[in-house]
Amino acid sequence: MSHAQCLLRDSVWAAIGPVVASHRPPQVTLQGPRGQELVTGVRPPVVMSVFPVSLTNMNTTSRGPYRMVARAANVVATGERILDAAVDAFWERPSDQISLDDVARRAGVSMQTVIRRFGGKEGLFAAAVERESERVRQERNPAAVTDAAGAVAQLITHYEAMGDRVLRMLEEETRMPALRQVVDGGRRAHRDWCERVFASELAGLGVARRRRRVAQLVAVCDVYTWKLLRRDAGLSRKETELAVLELLKPLLEVP
Repeated sequence: MSHAQCLLRDSVWAAIGPVVASHRPPQVTLQGPRGQELVTGVRPPVVMSVFPVSLTNMNTTSRGPYRMVARAANVVATGERILDAAVDAFWERPSDQISLDDVARRAGVSMQTVIRRFGGKEGLFAAAVERESERVRQERNPAAVTDAAGAVAQLITHYEAMGDRVLRMLEEETRMPALRQVVDGGRRAHRDWCERVFASELAGLGVARRRRRVAQLVAVCDVYTWKLLRRDAGLSRKETELAVLELLKPLLEVP
């Protein structure tokens, strides 16, 4: 018997030993007519059926949950691979020039797998853009900002990495209705970022003035402002940060 089998035997006995001991047959003493002890022994044991346990069937029965976990992980990985392929294709050319077959080939799956997971091209690209938008929300963390310069630095860092892609997505909004909800969510997230980052400057303003000030902050910090300064005017990154900060300064002064 191998060491592993010995360990298994000992562990099984440790579990059922107390039960067997509690059912041990009582001792019996037979006496003669004058009370003398004739035979001391035990009653015949009750035969108990014990199911067979081995390393083989223990391993077999335990594989189910692990297989389920592995299968679920594979499904998630396949979905992420499809979304990665869709994002890569989306940034390369307009959505009306991208086919599901092209995405499937990039992801290494069948077109039916793509359709089964996302329902069609609009559903696929909406899911892909939503995932990218969530990544953007995590990168632009208002809690990490302590002043206006830090806010602008965080904003420009994001636009340097994603600005052209954001502009590309905004162009696709009119071509693919399924993107509108995602894009609207991005606009709300941008407005929320401005309100949280500049909360102290907005505090104490009246309703009408606060609404106007928020709109101004949203516009100055918008991706199109970055495009006008960085792409159209040809400013460097450092010059773009300074220009945005100068646009913000009058809006942040305490009245």
